[in-house]
Amino acid sequence: MDLQTILFMFFGGLGIFLYGIKSMGDGLQKAAGDGLRDLLDRFTTNPFLGVLTGIVVTVLLQTSSGTTVLTIGLVTAGFMNLRQAIGVIMGANIGTTTTAFIIGINISDYALPILALGAFLIFFFKNHKVNNFGQVFFGFGALFFGLNLMGDAMKPMRDAQFFTDLTVSFSDNPLLGVLAGVVFTVIIQSSSAAIALLQTLFDQGAINLHAALPVLFGDNIGTTITAVLASIGASVAAKRAALTHVIFNVIGTTIVLILFVPFTHFIEYMQASLDLNPRMTIAFAHGLFNVSNTILQFPFIAVLAWIVTKLVPGEDTTIEYKPVHLGEKFIRQSPSVALGQGKKEVIRMAELVEKGMEEIKAYYKTKSKKNRELLPQIEDALNNLDKTITDYLVQISYHSLSDQDIKIHSSLLNTVIDLERIGDHIENITELVDSQLQQKVKFSDSAINDLDRMFDLTISTLRQSIESLEADDDSRARAVLEKEQLINKMEWELRKKHIQRLNDNLCTGTAGIVYVDIVSNLERIGDHAVNIAEAVIGET
Repeated sequence: MDLQTILFMFFGGLGIFLYGIKSMGDGLQKAAGDGLRDLLDRFTTNPFLGVLTGIVVTVLLQTSSGTTVLTIGLVTAGFMNLRQAIGVIMGANIGTTTTAFIIGINISDYALPILALGAFLIFFFKNHKVNNFGQVFFGFGALFFGLNLMGDAMKPMRDAQFFTDLTVSFSDNPLLGVLAGVVFTVIIQSSSAAIALLQTLFDQGAINLHAALPVLFGDNIGTTITAVLASIGASVAAKRAALTHVIFNVIGTTIVLILFVPFTHFIEYMQASLDLNPRMTIAFAHGLFNVSNTILQFPFIAVLAWIVTKLVPGEDTTIEYKPVHLGEKFIRQSPSVALGQGKKEVIRMAELVEKGMEEIKAYYKTKSKKNRELLPQIEDALNNLDKTITDYLVQISYHSLSDQDIKIHSSLLNTVIDLERIGDHIENITELVDSQLQQKVKFSDSAINDLDRMFDLTISTLRQSIESLEADDDSRARAVLEKEQLINKMEWELRKKHIQRLNDNLCTGTAGIVYVDIVSNLERIGDHAVNIAEAVIGET
């Protein structure tokens, strides 16, 4: 077999293998539903549940890196604290071993029939669930087919002198094997693929167990690079979570290298006792390493959190996305009291909207990442509060209410809708400012001054409507209604000035589109602020 054929088969097989893992993970995720984020959010109240949830989610995603990146996203959004995230990361390390065990079953001879079955389920059925399972089977078959190609490409390597020398080096110096595992996993961005290749080499006798195990440990460290990349530019909490992933695997590798001789003897003993095939032997070693590492470090989660907090200093601003005033006990005791608690939560949601307006104005002015980081947190919090408060108010409606409480109840429901809509407009403006940055669009000084005035008027109108809601103040609410004319007049004035700037060649078409869209979103925010004020007037 010439070198070109070897390279084509190896890299082609690697590509098919990686696609197979992704396809299988996507199919499993669709078959399980799209609630993986909710699963992580709901069942990580303590580190132990976090470990279990991390295992389940990783089995469904078929990638520990995917679970870790998802976890970092939740930490960034304030949905999960550092200790909860550490538990999930530990669980992800255990869950990722399932791919190695699947490969250890060694059903490569049936790869093509499994591929055919998957394709049949995808293309000859209109049922989405059947299609999802077809994707799982297709990915499963592709995984083994790609592995076969890689294995065939690597067969000639057994007799190559440099490869034999490399294996001896790994056996004599395990640190070299660890380094090789780290580098290869970083390059291909998949520990599953790296371990699968290791299983294939060990199965073919191209590498012995003493040389294979250090590479296996290095693969576990290499997989953390994805989490590190995901944390770049993210919040302090996200950086801490990514660093925890690195430290966790480095500590585990250090411990097992110290105990390398007894660990290797134990794997050899289990291989003989359980009659494990070579691929399953590597899978067993991988599973034992990750489970043992989690058991050893689990009691020290608080210590890990303390270490990364010291290594990554700084205050991290997070948004409390869960309700703080609601409780079913209030509904059972008194619907009227529960309604009062609901109003407190609506006001908190309104204050969060106001904070969002301040942050988007600051982001528009400074283009600072610090202001940008908070905006997705606020949006997630508003969406969560919208659903939670609405469900709470619906539960209250099942009980007997006075005429006055019915009016308040209706007002609060409408207000929640308006606040959520304002959150959507803040998100729209965020995307527009992002677009301005990406396209390097600059506004004229006149346009900047006009937008500043529009922001200030909109924010003051929103603040006044929130104050009227909190105080049930009819006069303040009517003052908000009067401002509606000012906002509408300003929008018309700014559009007119924009056209004039275009005619005078002081503004580009791209800048104009961004500018007008920001003005439109601010005007609609003003409309929703007026709706809140009208609800207050109707309430009183």
